Amino acid sequence: MMVISMTGFGRSRVESDSFSVNVEVKTVNHRFCEINIRMPRQLLKIEDKIKKKLNQQIRRGRVEVYVSIEGEGAVTRKVHVDWKLIEEYYQFIKQAHEKYELEGKVSLQDLLNRSELLHIEESEVGNETLENLVLTATEQAVNLLKQMRIAEGEELKKDLLASLSQIETNVTELQNYAPLVVQLYKERITKRMQEFVNGMIDESRILTEVAVFADKADINEEITRLRSHIQQFIQTLNENEPIGRKLDFLVQEMNREANTIGSKANDSNIAKKVVEIKSLLEKLKEQVQNIE
Repeated sequence: MMVISMTGFGRSRVESDSFSVNVEVKTVNHRFCEINIRMPRQLLKIEDKIKKKLNQQIRRGRVEVYVSIEGEGAVTRKVHVDWKLIEEYYQFIKQAHEKYELEGKVSLQDLLNRSELLHIEESEVGNETLENLVLTATEQAVNLLKQMRIAEGEELKKDLLASLSQIETNVTELQNYAPLVVQLYKERITKRMQEFVNGMIDESRILTEVAVFADKADINEEITRLRSHIQQFIQTLNENEPIGRKLDFLVQEMNREANTIGSKANDSNIAKKVVEIKSLLEKLKEQVQNIE
């Protein structure tokens, strides 16, 4: 069970007597699995096979694949000669010499310099040996890419758990401090009543005011849900499947609970803790965007 990053790079080179094949695979963040392959035209018929190799190791991310071929066997060359046009060209120059008594003769170089008379055609070679080399190089490159994504994912997991631990510490402090908010409110309202009624305090009125405030400021439910989301987040980190979207959803839910706590609790100390939690959640969100 592991966390896998969406960014990585893998390169492989495979050679035969006739060909050298280079394959590079690069991945970056993306909501889905999007594969783009750049390769010579003679390999287009095995594009689906290449994608299948990639999909076996990559479930999410933008994938860029570059395939290049080297070697004399990669292309065939053929000289294309327009003999009819050469004959007409030769006769024209010969007649021009005779008609205008020009000096010099028609040389072979005169013909070679005319691209419309003679040019070299290249065609790409496609064969089973070359295709197998490309598939082998692709598999090796994507395996190296996967190793890099796993290694980066493990580092991400450590950072995520460290951030979660800090969030949990802040939540515990919130939970311990929350009851004091009601007590402090009671003390403030009692003091104000004493100032305005010259010591004649209506205890029942105070209790009513405090009860209303306690109900509005109660954050126990939000803290319970926040703790639940933290535990779900930790459990999800150990799932053996793409987890990035699920983690992103949990971060959104935790942020929602933190916002509710901040709006309900009329206290500067709680507000400060909420700011710290939201800052840590923002860091989590950035890290989660990079997880497959």
